Amino acid sequence: MTTFTILLNGDIFVTNRLLNQIRKSRVIAADGGMRHAAALNVVPELWLGDFDSCDQTLLHTYGDVPREAFPANKDATDGALACQRALREGAQRLILCGAFGGERSDHSLSHMTQAIAMEEQGISVLLTSGREEGWPIVPKPFSCDLPDGCLLSIIGFSDLQGLTMSGVQWPILKQNVSFGSSLTLSNRVCGTFYCHLYYGKAIILASIPAYS
Repeated sequence: MTTFTILLNGDIFVTNRLLNQIRKSRVIAADGGMRHAAALNVVPELWLGDFDSCDQTLLHTYGDVPREAFPANKDATDGALACQRALREGAQRLILCGAFGGERSDHSLSHMTQAIAMEEQGISVLLTSGREEGWPIVPKPFSCDLPDGCLLSIIGFSDLQGLTMSGVQWPILKQNVSFGSSLTLSNRVCGTFYCHLYYGKAIILASIPAYS
């Protein structure tokens, strides 16, 4: 499976788990996301965006990385353009590194909705800051490896029908969850996490211990 890591301009906390997740992936930096390259010990194959979030030091340090420049007035974010480029290059799985935090909550929310849309098209997506991970959930079985005891929530982006969740402190079996409900917040992992959704769309958010 061809995996691309997209460096975004949110927060990054480098952990062994994060380094293992991005290992052997191809890397594209979106604008200011390039600032994370050194800490992650990667050199992107492409750096794209309008470069309005990059200072001269960053531009000089990575002067040898191929660039694709876009105008500031455009109809897509730099992160979305990076994802589109990765998909054109054959990506089957995306890791949106730096998807959370930063100064723009609208960008963080947009990363989540974009991830859901890509998951609906059959593209596997992981959103991460190193300390927090997210996965889009659509109507199909889903399982992932999470540290025991980590805090986990499911945030619905619609009404959820037939939600089943196991490997958690408070399992759910074929539960309908109204949009806006807090029923699926603040659970804890205890075993192999699994969920299945009959109808709807959601994001799983997990708080990852620093030692992972």
